[in-house]
Amino acid sequence: QVQLVESGGGLVQAGGSLRLSCATSRSIFSIYVMGWYRQAPGKQRELVATISSGGSTNYADSVKGRFTISRDSAKNTVYLQMNSLKPEDTAVYYCSARRFTTSYEGQGTQVTVSS
Repeated sequence: QVQLVESGGGLVQAGGSLRLSCATSRSIFSIYVMGWYRQAPGKQRELVATISSGGSTNYADSVKGRFTISRDSAKNTVYLQMNSLKPEDTAVYYCSARRFTTSYEGQGTQVTVSS
């Protein structure tokens, strides 16, 4: 059973920072594209950032320059460093692992940014 274990969400004031973590197994981490998606109340789920096994990254325009996705191969963990947070970043953030037609997702972690 594939597990993606997320942590690091919480409540922060606008302009603040949070770091999300997502740990998984070596077999998933080494070959899947890891990423973060988010879903705000009443809105569709949207891509935040992805990182390939080779380290190539991709970001949503709304977070470019503020968020950084990274991976630690020794810990089989992917991180999302979120700086200069805005109230519109408030959402449930989901860690994902995708490879071709196979995908897995974590349980989600709430990020709330107060104005």
